[in-house]
Amino acid sequence: MLKIENISYRIGGKTIFKNSTATIPPGHKVGVVGRNGIGKSTLFTLLKDEIQIESGNITIPKKSRIGSMDQEVPGTEKNLIETVLEYDIERDLLLKEAKLATNPTRVSEIHLRLADIDSHTAEPRASSILKGLGFGNESQLRPTKSFSGGWRMRVALAGLLFSKPDILLLDEPTNFLDLEGVFWLEKFLYKYPHTVLIISHDRALLNKAVNSILHVNNETLKLYSGNFDLFDEQRREELRHQLAAAKKQEDRKKHMQSYVDRFRYQANKAKQAQSRIKMIEKMQPIAVEDANRSVRFSFPNPEELSPPLISMEEVKVGYGSEVILKNINLRLDQDDRIALIGANGEGKSTFAKLLSGQLVPFSGNFNVQNKLRIGFFAQHQIEDLTPSETPLDHLKSALSKESPSNLRSKLASFGINSEIADNNVDSLSGGQKARLSLLLATLSAPHILILDEPTNHLDMESREALIRALADYSGAVIIVSHDLNILSLTANKLWLVKNQEVREYHEDLNSYRDMLLKERGGSKEKENKSRVKASVKKNSPKQSVKEEEVARCGQRIEKIENIIKIIDENLSNPLIYEQYNDDKLRKLQKQRKEAIEALKRAEMLWEKAINLM
Repeated sequence: MLKIENISYRIGGKTIFKNSTATIPPGHKVGVVGRNGIGKSTLFTLLKDEIQIESGNITIPKKSRIGSMDQEVPGTEKNLIETVLEYDIERDLLLKEAKLATNPTRVSEIHLRLADIDSHTAEPRASSILKGLGFGNESQLRPTKSFSGGWRMRVALAGLLFSKPDILLLDEPTNFLDLEGVFWLEKFLYKYPHTVLIISHDRALLNKAVNSILHVNNETLKLYSGNFDLFDEQRREELRHQLAAAKKQEDRKKHMQSYVDRFRYQANKAKQAQSRIKMIEKMQPIAVEDANRSVRFSFPNPEELSPPLISMEEVKVGYGSEVILKNINLRLDQDDRIALIGANGEGKSTFAKLLSGQLVPFSGNFNVQNKLRIGFFAQHQIEDLTPSETPLDHLKSALSKESPSNLRSKLASFGINSEIADNNVDSLSGGQKARLSLLLATLSAPHILILDEPTNHLDMESREALIRALADYSGAVIIVSHDLNILSLTANKLWLVKNQEVREYHEDLNSYRDMLLKERGGSKEKENKSRVKASVKKNSPKQSVKEEEVARCGQRIEKIENIIKIIDENLSNPLIYEQYNDDKLRKLQKQRKEAIEALKRAEMLWEKAINLM
């Protein structure tokens, strides 16, 4: 298991960790959460032994490989499959040695080891991971140099996942994925056979992919069992207890102070008064986290315009002579909240630019309401901020007639306080820059607010603030995001961009998720439904032998999944590490590994039975 014992670490005099302790059981999927700048990435750097702790110990099991993704793959002539295969260093070295080895004994050892690590399945495994992350069969054979930096980051993630490190460290991996890639990743991580630590502010991902939460807060680490929703519930309960205890202490202090004030100068009561003074002085204040210190956004509301704000009939749009989207027949009203869904490269950004007036249609009727104002936020706008200017300078340029106090008030409404307002933009965090860009995008009280991946640099509190602000906003919203939580809490309609068209998607996000996972080879949602359906038919006299086999396979899978769940619940209990010796723990961990392998075999048999029906 991974042990972090009483570690302390400072950066530039600022304490990041102080006597912090946590124990991560083997095979656990752990979400690492906490406010931006609190020390989550620093923890990963300490785990990789790239910086030295001041005191304490970090113990990692012997021979365990730690894997993390630090940068994109370089652009070379090698195709994606070749690039990903090279991440399995042992296999790569063995294959190279096999070409040169002449000693029969050594040749035999090499081929036995290649068989042990399933070398013959390496290429289809690499291809499956690449497909899950959005690379089709043709893309996988293209050289890495033909892809942009964001796509090469996906290749690096694919290589890391393919190499199967014993301890997998992922720092905001969804920032360069689309919604489809996030869906696939959460499934992959859930079934990953080794330990995973993932820094993420994506609530939906942390609910589906992890079974523990490591909270980084106030220079400490605390491990909670369960997904993010369970953690959130426990944290809120802890805060309520803290507030109650602090109030009780304050009431007691006031009561004693009242006694002191009344009797300290009376001879017969002076001794008792002095005793209470000492008790008050010895009282250690109960630390209470500020539950209300989260960022707050406030979008100005526009006046109401007659519907529709925009209507489109047979609209065609693209770049130069290339058509990207066609046959667009949609309308947008002021009360619409649209989640724009579709894989990267299908044309979501093109459609957003069409709506915002950055692109002119090739043909068709594109009608816009008079006096319509549109606010546009895109990821790249953060880079467009002037590094040498302050947030206050940016606001002065946009609102030259406003008083400095009003400008500061507007900045404060987006979580940019007076201290930050006077700092140059190049010294701000990614989240602070994102909040400034959001403010600038909404200054005109737009009737339509277009948000293209607004959450990439926002922590959990800022994301929740954005959701609240959008709920209060009276304009139309078009949002593109890989954060399922913000889409599900914000959108009332889904528009799907696919096959050069934009059309309304009448199912919900869960249905879209199931469809995508099935397409990318990672879904078991619909398979589970089929298993249940097949099981229900079991007692039907008309049931065929093939249907009976499907039913048996489905029941076997459900039984193994229940076994894995029971083992995980046992491993999540801290008491088990006090009650069990190492042999019993190893046995339990071995049982989990065997169950995972049995589940894979059972699923293969189920798929085979389905295909024979």
